[in-house]
Amino acid sequence: MRILTLLLATLWLAPAAVAQITPVAVDSAAIAPVPTVTAEPVPTATPPTTTTAQPPKDPADKPSFIPAPVIFYEPETGFAAGATFLPTWRHGRDTTVRKSNGRLGGWFSQKKQLNLQLSHTIFTRQERYLLIGDIQYFDYPIFFYGIGNDTRKEDESEIAYKLLTINQRALKSIHRYTFLGLQYRFADLRSLRAKQELNNEETGANLYYSELTPREKEPFRISGAGPTFIYDSRDVILSTFKGAYLDLQTLFNLKGLGSDYTFTRYMVDGRYFQPLGSNRTIWASQVIGTFHNGTVPFRELGNLGGVSLLRGIYEGRFRDRQLLAAQTEIRHHLFWRLNGAVFAGVGQVAPHLQDMSFSGIKLAGGAGVRFQFNRRDRLNIRFDYGVGSGGNSGLYFGVNEAF
Repeated sequence: MRILTLLLATLWLAPAAVAQITPVAVDSAAIAPVPTVTAEPVPTATPPTTTTAQPPKDPADKPSFIPAPVIFYEPETGFAAGATFLPTWRHGRDTTVRKSNGRLGGWFSQKKQLNLQLSHTIFTRQERYLLIGDIQYFDYPIFFYGIGNDTRKEDESEIAYKLLTINQRALKSIHRYTFLGLQYRFADLRSLRAKQELNNEETGANLYYSELTPREKEPFRISGAGPTFIYDSRDVILSTFKGAYLDLQTLFNLKGLGSDYTFTRYMVDGRYFQPLGSNRTIWASQVIGTFHNGTVPFRELGNLGGVSLLRGIYEGRFRDRQLLAAQTEIRHHLFWRLNGAVFAGVGQVAPHLQDMSFSGIKLAGGAGVRFQFNRRDRLNIRFDYGVGSGGNSGLYFGVNEAF
C-alpha cells in the first residue's frame, strides 16, 4: 500500500505545482466619429455605437489535414501497413483557445490483424466545452498469458476475437483548465476463439480452454456511463512542452444500460510536463491507475504493456482487476525534424490493492526517435524500442507521443 500512497500523492500534487494563469486579451472597441457642427440646423445626432472587433485572422493559423503513411513493426502485430489522417484546427480566432485534433485511419498487419480508428479532441470557442471520443474496431489474434501478476511466458496461448468500442465524453468548463461532464462507453466482443488448439508439446492446451469461463467465451456487450473530471493546462495536446493533466473517470456498467456484465471501473490518469532549461529538452511523467469491482470479463481487466503504457512489455502480458503504473520520459530535440527520447516505467496488477507489493513490480524501459512531419502543430511519428519484465521486447510505432 506504500506504493499506492506514494503514487497518488504525486498525482494530486502535480497539477498544483504547474497551474498558471494567462491574462485574457481585451477586445478593442471602435468609437464612432464626433458629428460636425455647421451653421445650418443640425439634425438629431445618432448616438455613438460601440462594436466589438474580432481579432485579426492569422494566415498561419489555418486548419491542416495531413495524411501520413503507417508502416511499423510491433511484438503484438508483426509488420503492419496502412494510413492515417490527422486534422488539426482551432475554433474561432482566439489563439488562447487550444487547437482541436482528430485521427482517422487504419492498418492491416502481417498477423492478419485489422485496426480501424476514428477519434477526436475538440475545444469549442473560449474552451467552454471539451468533447473527447473515439470509435475503434479490432479484428485481432493476440497472445494470452492468463490472469494475474505472475503469469508465465511458456503458457503463451494465441486467441482471436473481433471487438468494437465506442467512447464519448462531453465536459463543460467550470474554471480555467477545469472541466466536468459525463461519459459513455460501449464495447461489443464476438467471435472469440482459440487460434491454436495446442501451442506445443510442453505447454499443452491453449489457455482459452482452462482460464476463461464458459460465459466469457460467449459474445458479450459492455455498456456503461458515469461522471468524468479533467484538469488540463497542457500547452499543446498532441506534443506537450509544459503543463499538467489530471483525468478522473467512473464508469457504471449496468444491465439497465444494456451491459451483459455488471461492474464499476474507476480510472486515474495524471501527467506532468516540464522543460529542462529550454523547450529543447522536456521531462514528461505519468501515473495511472485502473480499479474494478463487480464481475469483470477478461478483456475489460487492467492491462500492462503496449504502445503507450510500459513499452517493452507485451500488451496484456499481465492483466487483473487492479492496476497501478508510472512512467517517465526525457524528450530532446536532436536536429532538423528529429527528436530523441529515453523512457522507463514500473507497474503491477493484482486482484486486490492489498495484494500489491514491491516484489511484484514489473519494469520496462527503452529509447526511441521521433520525426516531426508538422512543425507548426508538433505532429510526430515515433519509433521506440523497449524491453521489459515478462520476457518481451520489441519495436513500437505510434503517432504523437505515448502520453
